[in-house]
Amino acid sequence: MKVDDEVRLNILAALLRKGSVIPNIRQLQKYTGYHKATIKSSLDFLYREGLLGGFGPKFDFRQFGYKLEVMTLLQADLTKRPLLEKFIEEAKKDPNLYFISGIVGSGSWNLLCRHIYNDIESYHKGVNDKYFGKLKGIHDLMRSQEIFYVTEPFYKLDSRTGALIEIIRKAKGYS
Repeated sequence: MKVDDEVRLNILAALLRKGSVIPNIRQLQKYTGYHKATIKSSLDFLYREGLLGGFGPKFDFRQFGYKLEVMTLLQADLTKRPLLEKFIEEAKKDPNLYFISGIVGSGSWNLLCRHIYNDIESYHKGVNDKYFGKLKGIHDLMRSQEIFYVTEPFYKLDSRTGALIEIIRKAKGYS
């Protein structure tokens, strides 16, 4: 067995599908001290409210040899709508690009992309092949970019969900 053989990858992919993984009620009872019925009804309520979309694996992509996470700030010319739509179409097909979103803030950046790659060279080759070498006019769309390579050591690496729970607890005055 290997972590990246076809069987293990198929199982990991299946774990990401909605309904594949359910919470361990007994373990939650141990952590919280609540009755199983309280936990089950709370989970059902959180699903209905749209807060929970499912459960899945959380694994370290570096264990698969992908040691580079790249965050890119882009300044896109949003008046070039057809070209922007082609870029987003290509981005949706790119397995190395796992996050793309519009952003608002100081400066002129309006898109944020997050990628996973083996190394810096494969990132640049991948981006050039998938976008700059493929989409005619991409240089007119992308006025500027700022690239950040996320590297170890990680000084803080918490769950977004865990952080939000702590924020809400403090705001509500819970212990």
